[in-house]
Amino acid sequence: MRAEQPEEPEGDVPVEWGSDALAELLSRLDLRYIALVPGSSYRGLHDSLVNYNGNRDPRMLVCLHEEHAVAIAHGYAKVTGRPMAVAIHSNVGLMHATMAIYNAWCDRVPMLIVGATGPVDAARRRPWIDWIHTSADQGALIRPYVKWDDQPASVEAALDSFAQAYSITRAAPSAPVYVCLDVSLQEQRLPAPPAIPDVRRDRSPRSHGPDAEAVRTTLDFLGQARRPLFLFGRLSRDERDWDRRVALAERYGALVLSDLKNGAVFPTAHPLHPNPPGIFLPAASAGLIGGADLILSLDWTDLAGTLSATATRPLGGSSPARRTRRCATAGPRIPSDATPSTCPSPPTPTCWCAPCWYRATPSSRSSQPTTISRSRARMSSGGRRCRPGRSTRRCR
Repeated sequence: MRAEQPEEPEGDVPVEWGSDALAELLSRLDLRYIALVPGSSYRGLHDSLVNYNGNRDPRMLVCLHEEHAVAIAHGYAKVTGRPMAVAIHSNVGLMHATMAIYNAWCDRVPMLIVGATGPVDAARRRPWIDWIHTSADQGALIRPYVKWDDQPASVEAALDSFAQAYSITRAAPSAPVYVCLDVSLQEQRLPAPPAIPDVRRDRSPRSHGPDAEAVRTTLDFLGQARRPLFLFGRLSRDERDWDRRVALAERYGALVLSDLKNGAVFPTAHPLHPNPPGIFLPAASAGLIGGADLILSLDWTDLAGTLSATATRPLGGSSPARRTRRCATAGPRIPSDATPSTCPSPPTPTCWCAPCWYRATPSSRSSQPTTISRSRARMSSGGRRCRPGRSTRRCR
């Protein structure tokens, strides 16, 4: 890889071509980079990115394959939370990129994909080469797994399309968007510079947060829960939000599970995060879900599938072999079938080994049963260890 310092254009560069206007709009969208594999279908835009924009905002990252270009934008979005632009050549480049676009769709990352096609007007096509690089509805190749796509027919429509696409990809839940440009549109000489739309006009309204009554109800449930469990899924990467999640779990003494399919959202070395995240649900984590009396899910990936898989597993895992689990606090490794006499003394509310689980409760929580104690994820009585002396009604 070779880094080249962009050169500033000399003087004011006039907007003469359709691609110049498109490059001007891209420079106003807070796009720092555009990953691309050079292709003739967007040669006009490529020229303007260099000679009009001076290869700045967005700065080109030249790649060797379309999948690489999309994957770079995917990773950039996961780290920064911001979209990056990708330019993809015609139908052939788009077919190369499809798997990477699907990955970005599954990961819900923002991304502005700039596509291009040969002359839609058949009278403008060169023999053979333009015919095999032109599609009437190119977006159909990826429409099932992009958030929005468009194929504008004029420079003015393309400017509006870019501005709208950028707003759509940033709005939650995010996903890639695709705008396909006719090569003739890019190379159209402009009689006068077109009006550049205000890129702020299409921004989504500011979110006012969750319903206040739902928040109060959730807090009431958390105050009554004796074994709360938080499932943290697709959440903000902001450092302040990270600290708030830690404070929330610590306030209610809730154990936390996270998922390796998502970015880090909670410190895995924290005492309240007893099990390492995985691609698939570990048996130990299934046991925690099965024994929790309250589960708070925050955009957990495939919640229904996780609860369904938990319901089919006995507590402590499907294997009959003896298993051990480390307490959430810094304690010894205790067999899951240990007796209360082997438990740390005194037991701690955050220790989720079987003996501690049914002996210790935080003094700040109600000792009375609540309506939320029968979670969907509770296990059958055959897979649970009841606290000695407890009524069997509480162990169902």
